[in-house]
Amino acid sequence: MSDTVAPRRGERAPYLRIERLTKRFGGFIALSDISLDIYGGEFVCFLGPSGCGKTTLLRAIAGLDVQTSGCVWQAGRDVSALPPTRRDFGIVFQSYALFPNLTVWKNVAYGLESAKAKKADIDHRVRELLDLVGLPDQGHKYPAQLSGGQQQRVALARALATSPGLLLLDEPLSALDAKVRVYLRHEIRQLQRRLGVTTVMVTHDQEEALTMADRIVVMNHGVIEQIGTPVEVYRQPASAFVADFVGLMNFVAGTIVGPDRVRVGRLELACEADGFPPGTGVTVAIRPEDIVLEGIRGGEPNAFPARVETMAFLGSVFRADLAAEAIGESRLRAELSIGLVRRLDLAEGHTLPVRLPKERIRIYPGSAVHG
Repeated sequence: MSDTVAPRRGERAPYLRIERLTKRFGGFIALSDISLDIYGGEFVCFLGPSGCGKTTLLRAIAGLDVQTSGCVWQAGRDVSALPPTRRDFGIVFQSYALFPNLTVWKNVAYGLESAKAKKADIDHRVRELLDLVGLPDQGHKYPAQLSGGQQQRVALARALATSPGLLLLDEPLSALDAKVRVYLRHEIRQLQRRLGVTTVMVTHDQEEALTMADRIVVMNHGVIEQIGTPVEVYRQPASAFVADFVGLMNFVAGTIVGPDRVRVGRLELACEADGFPPGTGVTVAIRPEDIVLEGIRGGEPNAFPARVETMAFLGSVFRADLAAEAIGESRLRAELSIGLVRRLDLAEGHTLPVRLPKERIRIYPGSAVHG
């Protein structure tokens, strides 16, 4: 096999190309025929529940878990059979994996010293990186003397020390408390943009993926469910799994009754039926924030009376559960701004007209309704 690969016609060459990658552990298939292109300078998140294969895919890219079949190309070079030491990446783990017996300075310098870099170059690079991650005066300390957030910054500096072409982040923020996590994800994203390093991050945290990624790869049971920008994945989920995993979603069982019509309970809704024939059992989905409760005129499509069963105050919004005779036993969850609640003087027990905008309804095959 040659060491270079030509880009496909009509596209720029990807920096990282994964082709038909499969990984088996005995009889268990952890990854099944995965193909994916990642471009230079991109920040891509592998997102999915525990056991979906996202960490296995990251480790295959790094050569830490060699694939059963398939290829990994990096910068036009087939690295599929190369050991980790001959691949061009830096990696940051959830557990930091710092050397406890080495100072912060020595931890960051470790890869450069292993590469036999000159001492003056090492000193300059370590000083530069500690400045970059906001720890210019911490070089003399040991990891145990730092907070979790500071240790993760050191781990990031160490991963970047040798100027790798690829940065791999394996759930780097999940061991930190919520405030530090939010702060560090912004810092990591800003740092990645400034350096322009191609970055792949594994996470099970949808908010992390939505706020940090250029593109999200949603995985489930060893396959890719959807690849898209955060807006695409959130607004146009390709499957009921993606719709359920990314953000909150209402799911109601329905039946297609005609072109662009679906019946839910006694109600017929106008929607994009996606070519399903009449009589097909489907799942009707809509985001809580897309349910309209204001400015509804009589006779509008997809409008019906609903009763506010419960309201929960979440700080920036109220979350309300709506019941309607027209849709049977199903409940719809709506997210309402504080201003809207005040304008409509909403309270539990109130009945008011609601509308489900046609363009916001998604239809998925099968009538399974998710919780």
